[in-house]
Amino acid sequence: MRKDSNLDVLTKGILKENPVLVLILGTCPTLATTGTVDGAVGMGLAALAVLLCSNVFISLLRNIIPETMRIPCYIVIIAGFVTIVKLFVQAYLPDLYATLGVYLDLITVNCIILGRAEMFASKNPVVKSALDGIGMGIGFTIALTAMAIVREVLGNATFAGNSIAFLEPYKISFLTKAPGGLLVYGLLIALVYVITKGKAPLKKSFSCAGCPNAATCHTACTEKGDEQ
Repeated sequence: MRKDSNLDVLTKGILKENPVLVLILGTCPTLATTGTVDGAVGMGLAALAVLLCSNVFISLLRNIIPETMRIPCYIVIIAGFVTIVKLFVQAYLPDLYATLGVYLDLITVNCIILGRAEMFASKNPVVKSALDGIGMGIGFTIALTAMAIVREVLGNATFAGNSIAFLEPYKISFLTKAPGGLLVYGLLIALVYVITKGKAPLKKSFSCAGCPNAATCHTACTEKGDEQ
């Protein structure tokens, strides 16, 4: 099996394995923080910082963390970096801190970050893990920003809080609400599917072979089949 180059690891999260638009992860912050461009970019960069730091740290400790304790250890590591990012934002970017609110804390349980720790950082060296964190973080930020541009510009006739006067009479307020967010999200997923022609290479990275519970899953399915 061909190993991915460093460039492949860095770029795959931007489009072909975008965590939001292809893997469909992190939907809660995606829908909650894309009402404004400022909030979307802020959330994306905060998650990128946590992804990078936690991937590097978990990769460094991958041969030390006990297999049976890996998930609790990952959560503790991620929570530590989330706290650092939160305090930084609170101290230096108070407006952004007020905008993101509880969603900064919820980065700790963001399935994108925990998923990369489990599927990539725990199995790869530091450099590749760092590149994976950066690539996935950039992909997350791009997806959130794209959604926010559509929702804020068309739904509120503003961009990053700045009014767009000629759009004011035509703004679609529906897009600023939760159902509008779901509509934009679905359309962007469809657009990425068309661009990639539905060929995002997920089988290699997310097959049963890479899952620590594969044996248990197989046994349960077999037993269920016998009962029937």
